[in-house]
Amino acid sequence: MPDSFAPDCPLVTAVMPSPRFGERRGSGMPDAIVLHYTGLPSLAEALACLAGPDGTVSCHYVVEDSGRVLQLVPEHSRAWHAGESIWAGDTDVNSRSIGIEIANPGHDFGCPDFPQAQIDAVIALCRDIIARRAIRPDRVLAHSDVAPLRKRDPGEKFPWQALAAAGVGLWVPPAPAADGRFIVRGERGLPVEALQAMLALYGYGVDITGLFDETTEAVVAAFQRHFRPARVDGVADVSTVTTLRDLIAARDAGLKASRASTATPRV
Repeated sequence: MPDSFAPDCPLVTAVMPSPRFGERRGSGMPDAIVLHYTGLPSLAEALACLAGPDGTVSCHYVVEDSGRVLQLVPEHSRAWHAGESIWAGDTDVNSRSIGIEIANPGHDFGCPDFPQAQIDAVIALCRDIIARRAIRPDRVLAHSDVAPLRKRDPGEKFPWQALAAAGVGLWVPPAPAADGRFIVRGERGLPVEALQAMLALYGYGVDITGLFDETTEAVVAAFQRHFRPARVDGVADVSTVTTLRDLIAARDAGLKASRASTATPRV
């Protein structure tokens, strides 16, 4: 890594090159954004991990709580932020994505709120990347979405609805909690298969086995953490399933509209 490089985004306050990066595999063109929290008590500790000589991970951008944006890895390079992960059948999420670390201690250190200045900066950064990279709303992801058995970030307190309202990511109003059928770990049968099929259709890494196992429970919790954050328990209740159904419908409607707008008219 050179001593420095030109930032990809005009919002970058400073470049802090990380030695941990590589070439993107496959198409070489990132088409997703993965949002993380740093999960360490201080920004200094996070930067030492992400850009220092002894760390094991990296990312493209860090957004400080003040709203300052640092770039650690050029966008054309593959940063090491997603780890063992999967989305839409792709197990090399790092090659397909741009990783943004948001300075926040996370669940292990009290999970404080994200300051408004920081969220405004995340929105502005993502909007710039989306405009340049033509990233679809449904491919603005949480680390917990792509690694549900290992990760919880950026967490249920992250304001996904506010991001979507600003044009970053996909959101539908969560269905209200109500009495009715629910599915929990250990259950088997066609309702479980249908749930797994819906989760996989959206992109989550879950096999369609008909058994509500540990992985399925973790994926349900990851979905709730992102899209139904009022209660994150891994139980597939009516609210969770309805919200998932509505989300898939919203994504598909958006894709259909996008295809229609770019189709060449017949003359």
